[in-house]
Amino acid sequence: MKSHTEELWMEVPERRAIVSIHREVEKCVAESGVQDGLCLVNAMHITASVFINDNESGLHADYERWLEELVPFDAGTDPATGGYLHNRTGEDNADAHHKRQIMGREVVVAITDGKLHLGPWEHIFYYEFDGRRRKRILVKVIGG
Repeated sequence: MKSHTEELWMEVPERRAIVSIHREVEKCVAESGVQDGLCLVNAMHITASVFINDNESGLHADYERWLEELVPFDAGTDPATGGYLHNRTGEDNADAHHKRQIMGREVVVAITDGKLHLGPWEHIFYYEFDGRRRKRILVKVIGG
C-alpha cells in the first residue's frame, strides 16, 4: 500500500471566501501514484471547511446568504445584544466556528484508475470563514 501526504497552504485575504482546490487535489493524487484508494482532504483549522459541490457562483452566493442567516457575524461579546460568548476570549470569530461545524471538516473521495472518482458536477472547495491569515489543508492519499 502506498501513502502520500501533502499540505496545501491557503492565504485568503477576505474574511470569507470559497476557493477551488480541485486541481491541487488532483495533482496530489497524480503525484501519489495511487491507482485505487482514497483521498482525504481536511481543513486543518477550526474556522475553515472543505466541501464538495457544484462549481457555480449562484450556489456559492446562496451558501453565503444561508450561513449568514443561520449564524450572523457579530464581533460583540454580549449574548443579550446578539454577541457571542466565545468572543470574550478576544476573538471576533465565533460565527466562523459555527459555520465550519455546519459545512464540515473534510471530504473523502475514492480514487479509481489513478483519478478522483467524482460525479459529473462534483468539485472540491476550501471555504474560509475567518481569513486574512495563513492556514493549512491536509491531503492524504492511500491505496495501491
